[in-house]
Amino acid sequence: MPADLAVIGLGHHGLPLAQAATTAGLATVGYDTDPRPAAELAAGRPPVDGSLTAAEIRRMLAAGFRAATGPAELGRVRTAVICAPTPAGPDGGLDLTAVTDAAHALAARLRPHTTVVLESPVPPGTTEGPLRELLEAGSGLRAGRDFHLAYSPGRLDPGSRGHGSGPGLAGTPKVIGGLTPACTESAAAFYGRLTDKVVRARGPREAETVKLLETNFRHVNIALVNEMAVLCHELGVDLWDVIRCAETKPFGFQAFRPGPGVGGHGVPVDRLGGHRPLRLVELAGQVNERMPQYVVQRCATLLNEHGKSARGARVLLLGVTYKPDLADRQGSPADEIARRLTDLGAAVSYHDPYVPDWRVGDLPVPRADSLYEAAAHADLTILLQHHRTYDLQGLAVKAQLLLDTRGATPAGAAHRL
Repeated sequence: MPADLAVIGLGHHGLPLAQAATTAGLATVGYDTDPRPAAELAAGRPPVDGSLTAAEIRRMLAAGFRAATGPAELGRVRTAVICAPTPAGPDGGLDLTAVTDAAHALAARLRPHTTVVLESPVPPGTTEGPLRELLEAGSGLRAGRDFHLAYSPGRLDPGSRGHGSGPGLAGTPKVIGGLTPACTESAAAFYGRLTDKVVRARGPREAETVKLLETNFRHVNIALVNEMAVLCHELGVDLWDVIRCAETKPFGFQAFRPGPGVGGHGVPVDRLGGHRPLRLVELAGQVNERMPQYVVQRCATLLNEHGKSARGARVLLLGVTYKPDLADRQGSPADEIARRLTDLGAAVSYHDPYVPDWRVGDLPVPRADSLYEAAAHADLTILLQHHRTYDLQGLAVKAQLLLDTRGATPAGAAHRL
């Protein structure tokens, strides 16, 4: 059966797009070069990152969504959107292996008049360069003449139903940059069925650079408040009160908050091939990468101030995901913090309502069943992620020693980052 849309890449990015398209009434098929996600979805099982629930998967399947186990169906769609992951590579740049694999699978089956859109984070120039070359070489068709080609940066706010995720995609404007004006308009017609507003970029390079700017903006500003957190601790200043007051300014300020590190799927890019490095982004990365080590240093100091050593101390970690109220642990600083504490000789355990099992390296981390009992038993409890289910006032009373890395506890109830 022909479909309106093929989403290639069934990860944290592609699944919400497929959900939004299915909800909008588009016949949608999902494909991944890794057969496991499609098999799990076809069986109605939700992804382990918690991006969609089992009930949401069932509704998608009932509405006609199909998870393809082979690439044959890619040749029978009007629109194909590539949402393959592009993690950080060994050289610090983006690894485009999954995008290349997706392009090869699509190219062999690409038909005239298809609209192809890339949403994966990529270096500027990828759409009209390597992607275009792969699609043209594999299909014998020419982009801009025989098929439409465009880039649209993915904009997701995982866990949010207000904008940028699942059915709430409608509330987030979509930026589109096509290889030709006709390519842009074809992609705009598709996204116009999913979102309230379409923003046309001058071309694919501009649209690709939008994603670069948005991701780097987040990391640079988090680095700023992380440095402020270290400084304010040294000065005896309550940074969270500073931010609370500063965000009342109605112009020229956007509030970011510090934490034990920066998680998530967006990878900051400070080097683009032979181009000059983005020095501010490079420095921001260094600041953010030091935060787990700083948290562990604060832990050792707190224990020492209370007559205890990190060696042999019982340390309970609360919340090991990268974002509150989600199971996704992508890039979570909890792994490094647990590893460093273990290296100091601490006995580390954890509690997280969204993570039933957790391993750091090859070693399982013991999970606390009773939160309050574990906090009372631990020499030090560290709040790494503020899930809404946590009663922080009660925890502050029960815990022998509490370090809050999120500024979520009432003032004076715990030691803050």
